[in-house]
This record gives sequence, structure tokens and C-alpha cells, in this order.
Amino acid sequence: MPAVMTGYRFVPLADLAALRDALERDAAAAGLRGTILLAEEGINMTLAGPGEALAGFHLALTAWPPFAGLEVRFSEAGDDIPVFRRLKVRIRPEIVRFGQPGVAPHRRTGERVDPARWHALLDDPGVVVLDTRNDYEVAIGTFPGAVNPGTRAFRQFPAFVQRRLDPARHRRVAMFCTGGIRCEKASAWLLEQGFEAVYQLDGGILGYLDQVTPDESRWRGECFVFDQRVAVDQRLRTGSHRQCFACRRALSAADLESPHYREGVSCPYCIDEHDERRRAGFLERRRQVELAAARGLTHLGPQ
Repeated sequence: MPAVMTGYRFVPLADLAALRDALERDAAAAGLRGTILLAEEGINMTLAGPGEALAGFHLALTAWPPFAGLEVRFSEAGDDIPVFRRLKVRIRPEIVRFGQPGVAPHRRTGERVDPARWHALLDDPGVVVLDTRNDYEVAIGTFPGAVNPGTRAFRQFPAFVQRRLDPARHRRVAMFCTGGIRCEKASAWLLEQGFEAVYQLDGGILGYLDQVTPDESRWRGECFVFDQRVAVDQRLRTGSHRQCFACRRALSAADLESPHYREGVSCPYCIDEHDERRRAGFLERRRQVELAAARGLTHLGPQ
């Protein structure tokens, strides 16, 4: 069965072009699809393919000194949904866009905690629990009681903290995200801002759901993921949501019944966010997808 492999590491990297070419060659040879992002601050990847191919790529990756011992997480992809349509290996200024120069997660981050310690933090009234994800992710699932920053992009998170939190009053902060990478960077920044104690859920939501049973889980809802699955459930299986192409929000069964939902064009959440010119572009793309499918091809497939 196809699988999905996710992993990241904050580590100083050099000669990014050569590294990109080597990783792209190895991933393509293994028949993998997905995204690998490289920056001077590290690597962030989500890849899909046969389990043995993913394991082989991971073994080759960890042979590079900067990635020795890099931990990855596997989940089921399912047979009915192509998790990714092509392979992309890109060089970026940041592996997760935060917009705060000088943050160095490879030197210092918040304390990583396991599910048992996380539950204790959730129950502690002296701890501010932050969901560092974006509002469209929070909308389909979160930990009850967590603060939603109401952001549309992670780079807006520092402004939220500066508006709403004070290191002198909010001395203990616990945070979580999908797989851990956003918390890694945000916790490093919070410590630089003078917050006394910062905790992060080790492995993020995906790691948490992998370790706890549904009966003991404090998570409610589904977890948004940035691939064609859209969301995963408590058992890390493909969830019940679909995605609006126009705005990328996750859509429930009720949302799909809305008169504002047009596949590939609009949904109840973005019907007023795009003009007719943009919607016409979305409609044309949808037409091209259907034409490709009729010919037995995949629109926007492997490069």
C-alpha cells in the first residue's frame, strides 16, 4: 500500500544546489512524489510512494552527515487518492515561512513533551496553550481550550503574539502544530522574546495521534494535512473532508451541499473573495483537469 513519509530538521546547510540535484535524482529514481524544501536553515519534506521506496530514500538521506539520525513519520496514503501529483525539490529562503530573521531553532527550542506530559499541560490553568496553525486548519479539529491565533499564514503568528501575549504575565506557553516544524521555529522565537518556559508537543498532532488510542486522545475532529488527502482522522487514515481549489480550505459534507460550492471554482468560505476573472480561471483549470481525465492523463502530473 502507498505510504506518506514526513520529516524535517533545522540544521545549517551549504551548497544547496548540489544537494537539491542529488535529492531530486534519488527521489525520482525511487518513483516518489511530493515536496522537499531546502534552505540554509535545513530541510522539510513530505513524500509519498511505496513503503520500501520511501524507506530506501530515507536510508540514503541519513547517509548525508547533516541528516544523520533524522527521524521521519510514516502514515497510510490509501489507494484511492493520489497524495501528490508530482515531485518538487525546491530551494527556499526558509523551510517554513516565518519572516523573523535570525531565529535559530538548531541552537535552542522549546521543551519537547510526550502525550502524557501534554495532557498535564492541557489541564494546567497556568499554561497558555497555543494552536500555531492557521484558521482554516483549526476549523476542522484542535485540542479543546487551545487558543486559535486566527492567522491565514504562519508568518502572521509573531504579530498575534505581540498583540495578545506578554512574557511578564504569560510565563508558561505550550504549543502544537501538525508535525512539529512550526512549533520548532515559533518556540525558538518565543524564547528569544523572553518567555520563561515554552513547551512543544513532540512530533506535533500527527505524532500524538500515532501514540495515543482514540479512547485516551484529547484531540477533537480531524487534522488538516497539506496534500491531496486534505485531512486525517484519529487513526491517521484519510479523513472525510475535501478541499476547495480556490481557497484551499477544508470542506465538510455540509459545505459540499452549499449552493456556493462549485468544484474547483468556489465554496461557501471564498465565494466573496474572488472576482469573476479569477473564477473564470479556476473554471478553465477544472475543464482542463476533466479533459485530461477523459484522455486517461493526469493534469499537472509528474514533470
